[in-house]
Amino acid sequence: MSLTVAIIGRPNVGKSTLFNRLTGRRQAMVDDTPGVTRDRREGEARLEDLSFTVIDTAGLDEEGPKKSLQARMREQTEQALAAADVALLLIDGRAGVTPIDSHFARWLRRTDTPLVLVANKCEARAADPGLAEAYGLGLGAPVAMSAEHGLGLAELHERLAPFAEMAAEGMDSEDMDSGDTELQEGAYEEKGGPLRMAIIGRPNVGKSTLGNHILGEERLLTGPEPGVTRDAVAVVWSHEGRDVEMFDTAGLRRRARVSGRIEKMSVDETLRAVRFAHVVVLVLDAEVILEKQDLSIAHMVETQGRALVIAINKWDLVKNRAELRHSLRERLDHDLPQLRGVPFVTLSALTGKGTGGLMPAVLKAYDVWNTRVPTARLNRWLEKMAEQHSPPAASGRRLKLRYMTQIKARPPTFALFANRPGKLPESYIRYLVNGLRTDFALDGAPLRFNLRKGRNPYDGG
Repeated sequence: MSLTVAIIGRPNVGKSTLFNRLTGRRQAMVDDTPGVTRDRREGEARLEDLSFTVIDTAGLDEEGPKKSLQARMREQTEQALAAADVALLLIDGRAGVTPIDSHFARWLRRTDTPLVLVANKCEARAADPGLAEAYGLGLGAPVAMSAEHGLGLAELHERLAPFAEMAAEGMDSEDMDSGDTELQEGAYEEKGGPLRMAIIGRPNVGKSTLGNHILGEERLLTGPEPGVTRDAVAVVWSHEGRDVEMFDTAGLRRRARVSGRIEKMSVDETLRAVRFAHVVVLVLDAEVILEKQDLSIAHMVETQGRALVIAINKWDLVKNRAELRHSLRERLDHDLPQLRGVPFVTLSALTGKGTGGLMPAVLKAYDVWNTRVPTARLNRWLEKMAEQHSPPAASGRRLKLRYMTQIKARPPTFALFANRPGKLPESYIRYLVNGLRTDFALDGAPLRFNLRKGRNPYDGG
């Protein structure tokens, strides 16, 4: 049984900075603006010899009206607290203890989760008065640290170690006396790791609602307000015995409409999630389908070389479904020829109808993305294609297709060697690429096709 640690506190006390420090990666967005974090985010942390799961949470603030964004954020924090073996209550050492800190310290003392008080931003003497005030919260001696500068981690380790021992022994942390108390690109490329899936799309198309339905719990913050999600929130779960890491992301608006530092950071997080993903699920609104921005996002996914599955949300509101399905397929193949045959699933994230077809489509797209074709089979196919439609002559000279090989998968990448590759017409390249898709069942995959000059190594000459 591993230790789970939740980081709790009011806005702008450094929770996400501490989260990034403990995980060793810039996973959570950090900014001086209060309230940047809204969803809860989990990561694998390490502190000297301790390994544990750490949860970053939204800033605790005065409770808003029921079903308001503030209330929903508070619910997410409460769920994180319930799942944790121990919670770190962060305060700002420089600002001292505020009325909100005192209010939530009283609330947290009534919960069953043990607490460790942490005074952050204590890198200078200006924090000394605030550190002294922290004793008045009645939570024992505070850990003085600076998450930004990495100060105080040894003391934090000392305070967490007893809880880690309890978790390792399978004991409940509530049996303890509480008074004793950020992604580098490619980091998840290990063989046998989880399938990584990013859910992206325009704002307010139902990405987080769909994610919650897939997970079977209200894990992600949702609401009618556009832009509720800011961070790219990663959640790992098991689908039919297979580990899947899902990234819920902020909505992508047209670049010209992106304004403000926070939104730009959210866009960067979304793009980073796409680069980390194996399969990207692009969520479209069935009532406003395939806008220019949708096509731009799909093109971006193809440029990054990720497998793509399109989820048509709000399908329950569509009247003429057969006609829309037919026109959608035609337009996708016309406007996204580089992803010809890309799979799409129709569903309702709100009711759950049709969502059962999403993961099978994701798994199939992942398998296509990983396809490898043996070189011998490729060259038999190339010979057949050239017999059916030989390459045209260029400047009166014949173009010779020497041989072909697959350089790599993820995405499938092929190299064609010819005597004069620069003279091969674009139309003939499309002929070969479309043949690859059809004959090797590569529909929907972002294929890479390189032309190179060289002799056939299998010629023996």
